[in-house]
Amino acid sequence: MAEDIKIGFLVKMPEEGWFQEEWRFAEQAAKEKGFKIIKIGVPNGEKVMSAIDNLAAQQAQGFVICVPDVKLGTAIVNKAKQAKLKFSTVDDRLIDGKGKPIESVPHMGISAFEIGKQVGTGMLDEMKKRGWNMNEVGALRISFDELPTAKERTSGVIEALTAAGFPAANIINAPQVKTDTESAFNAGNTALLKNQKFKKWLAFGLNDEAALGAVRAAEGQGIKADSMIAIGIGGSASAISEFAKKDVTAFLGTVLISPKRHGYETAMNMYEWVKNGKAPAALTLTSGKIMYRNNQKEVKAEMGL
Repeated sequence: MAEDIKIGFLVKMPEEGWFQEEWRFAEQAAKEKGFKIIKIGVPNGEKVMSAIDNLAAQQAQGFVICVPDVKLGTAIVNKAKQAKLKFSTVDDRLIDGKGKPIESVPHMGISAFEIGKQVGTGMLDEMKKRGWNMNEVGALRISFDELPTAKERTSGVIEALTAAGFPAANIINAPQVKTDTESAFNAGNTALLKNQKFKKWLAFGLNDEAALGAVRAAEGQGIKADSMIAIGIGGSASAISEFAKKDVTAFLGTVLISPKRHGYETAMNMYEWVKNGKAPAALTLTSGKIMYRNNQKEVKAEMGL
């Protein structure tokens, strides 16, 4: 019986909007199929282990987890096996002792590279619309290479740009110290000052904050909105408030990533696995959609937000 099926949904930062949304969509799946979702916050390894014990005590049959640390991989696999619980991961993929992905655990993640390519394609479309000559344009890469996702996203942007003929020599690397707007502003400011030969710019990075920091730096140096194209990633509150400004800025759009598939689909897949023995796909990678100032409502609705 479906009502006897209990599935845990464990997330590393329960206070964050993204995970709240994942939980909401997981509950939507539970409501549709009549099973129970047990929501637990697991900010560290100790909490993960006690959450698995908790689920076993409640006679749950499986769980979905976004781990606080991917290096907990082998420990979680062993603990779940001991508790006789099926499990899959979402957002962050577990690695083994050698740093390799644990492929036996079904995973749904975000394709950082594909999202980067979407940003690059969006910029190329806008350059074409504006009739810009690519050889005269500088591309400001606000980088944070310590984080693999950040590196993959910006690599995706560069791949899309260079494949379309954008000169690799025009891509300026601007490393940021942290992943916030202030650090992006500082990184962008230095790079723009050093490369004043470019009068037109593209700007991109890990998230909305990276693109917005570059835009603020450009404004500080008198670069007008029509001389820069910046596209962020994340559909964050800062991107939405930028769209709400009366004056149009160089911040053109943001790739909106949907928590719907990550919550609804992973919960539904686990239910199917528990009830019908149908294991989820070993690896599912999702992408996003560029949201512009003028199509926010439509894109949000499409993404289930």
